[in-house]
Amino acid sequence: MANVHELKYLKEKIEELKESGVYRKLPVLEGANEAEVILDGKKVINLSSNNYLGFSNHPRLKRAAIEAVEKYGAGAGAVRTIVGNMSIHEELEELLAEFKREEAVFIYQSGFNCNAGTIQAITEAGDLILSDELNHASIIDGTRLSKADKMIYKHSDLDHLEQLLKENRDKYRNVLIITDGVFSMDGDIAKLPEIVELAEKYEAMTYVDDAHGSGVLGESGRGTVDHFGLHGRVDFTIGTLSKAIGVIGGYVAGSKTMYEWLNHRARPVLFSTSLPPAAVGAIVEAIRMLMESTEYTDRLWENAKYFKEKLGTLGFNTGNSETPITPVIIGDEAKTMEFSRKLLENGVFVSGIVFPTVPRGTGRVRCMVTAAHTKEQLDRAVDVFEKVGKEMKILG
Repeated sequence: MANVHELKYLKEKIEELKESGVYRKLPVLEGANEAEVILDGKKVINLSSNNYLGFSNHPRLKRAAIEAVEKYGAGAGAVRTIVGNMSIHEELEELLAEFKREEAVFIYQSGFNCNAGTIQAITEAGDLILSDELNHASIIDGTRLSKADKMIYKHSDLDHLEQLLKENRDKYRNVLIITDGVFSMDGDIAKLPEIVELAEKYEAMTYVDDAHGSGVLGESGRGTVDHFGLHGRVDFTIGTLSKAIGVIGGYVAGSKTMYEWLNHRARPVLFSTSLPPAAVGAIVEAIRMLMESTEYTDRLWENAKYFKEKLGTLGFNTGNSETPITPVIIGDEAKTMEFSRKLLENGVFVSGIVFPTVPRGTGRVRCMVTAAHTKEQLDRAVDVFEKVGKEMKILG
């Protein structure tokens, strides 16, 4: 009799991953997440981090985290609705609302939690969700948790979006259009002004997941809504505190009505302990730094432009990126993983991204340039890309 505890069916699936060349082990970072890191015992240039502004190991953030621990302790000790709502959480929400130029901000423990908790809280049976086909996995999962009907529109295809609105608007009470602000795998920006105009024309609401726009686009990183000057016209803006901000957490920016409702119905917040004080203290400091100066976002964009131009000159396919996210598209899954492995052997860490994260045949390494990289580090990385690209006959 077979032993059910062997999980034979999962072992078989793991073997399939190995056979298709996409099995991997977790890399181990020995120290802080910086522009150059010790990874599995080897010093490498790090082009895989979401630490856009170099904040994750910034002295000011670390100092603020330590001060918050001294005052508030290591953990919040409860969910916010019972006794885990500390004055430092309230301070963060007020500061973020001022930074985002919105009425209110509601914080979650992660960006993923934002989508998992908000979408189901603001829609119900009798509503319709229209979602871009390249939206993040957390939006897909958040949408699945909702009792509303769902339809997918082709990526950034406004004609298709309008067709779905035209055909379906009168069948539903509320319609919610959901889009990423910046699409994480290609680095392109949503056509937000046009989406908002369509939403207003058909009396629909808009919901923007600005995970990769937070701290990157807009004045000093205020995001995609600020970039396009759409304040007050986007109903729900999701931001992360774990990428450019360098810590952990997420938030929804919008109206006071939004805040009041989520305060009563956001399940991840109602049923999970609130953000630890150290994280909140560090985030508050990061937001203050962005409100003081544009130097961090300026340096990020300068580095991204420099790196992109160099890769483009070599002949790499960097897709349609309009942001510091720089995909180098290889195509074949196994070849993509081999390219990533060879880059690492030569001292540059860029993780390979393949199906199911991106469609089959569009495998790529996704380069994440940060404000913390020096030109010398970027030059060295480009040299390695050229060497490996020629060895693998990706470049002519």
